[in-house]
Amino acid sequence: MGMKDWPRGEGPREKLLERGASVLSDAELLAVLLRNGLQGRSALDLARQLIIDFGGLRGLMSASKAHVCRLPGLGPVKYAQLQAAAELSRRLAAESLLRGQVLTTPDLTRHYLLSQLTDRGYEVFALLLLDSQHRLIQFVELFRGTIDAASVYPREVVALVLEKKAAAVILCHNHPSGVAEPSQADRRITERLKNALATIDVPVLDHMVVGDREIVSFAERGWIS
Repeated sequence: MGMKDWPRGEGPREKLLERGASVLSDAELLAVLLRNGLQGRSALDLARQLIIDFGGLRGLMSASKAHVCRLPGLGPVKYAQLQAAAELSRRLAAESLLRGQVLTTPDLTRHYLLSQLTDRGYEVFALLLLDSQHRLIQFVELFRGTIDAASVYPREVVALVLEKKAAAVILCHNHPSGVAEPSQADRRITERLKNALATIDVPVLDHMVVGDREIVSFAERGWIS
């Protein structure tokens, strides 16, 4: 049964249009995206089962294409729809950290970085580029994949900072495992980049490691001097 066949007032889409998206449950919102279910199962039934199977929306949105597409009722089209919804959410959150905003404490960037990096199924290493007043110039993803000392290239970081005329930077990356505690490799990378950027008089203000809804700040730990 598709949602168009639901009795009037009972379908998630109609409920959304009449009362607003905020009143819908996670499963109902997901059903709106899925549109159709399986033979004998509505889109809402399928949505509920997916949330159970993946342990929540985050698990579903961060699952691999191969994992999602092999499930009954899903496929490349529905996977693309889900990924588009997740990316729109990230971009909407990105607009909350406006170009020109002054970043003076770790708390000012936490919400933004959580929305950008929490649900990635792979590691992302990025920079927040700031001007001399610590106003945001740009958020730039530099590397994807397993982040270690060998995969982060100080020359590329220095070249980008010079190109964007940044006066200071905040390093950031995620841990797909969900554990935000920095590793010794994270600390070594930070030191390498601090030393490289010191040659052009650009300070590293912080390195923020994003886990499962938490962030560890090197500055708050006293590891950035």
